Amino acid sequence: MAHWPEAASIKQAIEEAKTILIHRHVRPDPDALGSQLGLKRIIERAYPEKDVYVVGGIVRDLEFLGKMEHVEPEMYDEALVLVLDTANHERIDGPHALKGKRVVKIDHHPDEDPYATQQIVDTSVSSTSEMIAELAEAWGLALDEESAFLLFAGIVGDTGRFQFRNATPRTFEVAAKLLSFGIDTGRLYRQMYKTDLATLQLQGYVLQNVHVTDAGVGYVKIDADVLRTFHATPEAASQLVNSFSGLEGLKCWVMFVENKDEIRVRIRSKGPVINEVAKRYRGGGHQMAAGATIDKWEEMEDVIAALDEVAHPYTFENEES
Repeated sequence: MAHWPEAASIKQAIEEAKTILIHRHVRPDPDALGSQLGLKRIIERAYPEKDVYVVGGIVRDLEFLGKMEHVEPEMYDEALVLVLDTANHERIDGPHALKGKRVVKIDHHPDEDPYATQQIVDTSVSSTSEMIAELAEAWGLALDEESAFLLFAGIVGDTGRFQFRNATPRTFEVAAKLLSFGIDTGRLYRQMYKTDLATLQLQGYVLQNVHVTDAGVGYVKIDADVLRTFHATPEAASQLVNSFSGLEGLKCWVMFVENKDEIRVRIRSKGPVINEVAKRYRGGGHQMAAGATIDKWEEMEDVIAALDEVAHPYTFENEES
């Protein structure tokens, strides 16, 4: 299981700290929240004398996973800060995270910004939730049904219900151990994949307005007028990025979603490496899943052209004729 040399010293840091503040990235997804809340539960059960807080905003659709807590700036002076699932320091949710007495980064994204004093970064793992499950075992800290539920939710979120290629044999082994705690997967899936009528109607718009380039790049534009028409938020729209992923001939795809004075760019791929494209537009991420930001709609064509460049030479291996 866990094979990270830094694991022992991070456990020691947890044991020595009286106050522990757990952060993750802005606009959290199930993996960010699952790993954050799951680790809090694990630490609190093992060390009930410690003060453990989870910090950051919350998205309405994921409130069922748990609540965040208020902390004062002066609490960071003597605190251990654990930042999870956050590749770049600009994306940390909370302005004081790096002011902790000791800062630890635990993440599965490419390590392009080693902002912490100590870190475990492993891109071979499906999710940070999978990492926390393995670390807990390596540390000899027990899970329970609640922590297993949270970590399983994170793995499900980042593997697309185990459909993405980042779901490895190791992932399934961890998931099987989490399931052994008797977690209610039915409740989890009902909560994670429920939708309201406005979002469902917006999904219909997305499916009717997909464009595909000759190179196999799919794209959809969701501007402020579309959001108003369907009474949808940018967050809800962004969650629809995979709604047309099964389209035949698609190599990679991108959704552009207007959000106030910027345009979020969510990119996914079936094979071409797309995170290098994201880096050109104030973003980054995994090779098959990345995000970026542009300032004006005129840049949309540039992003599509860049994706065309990486998609055009790519061919699927073992594709059925």
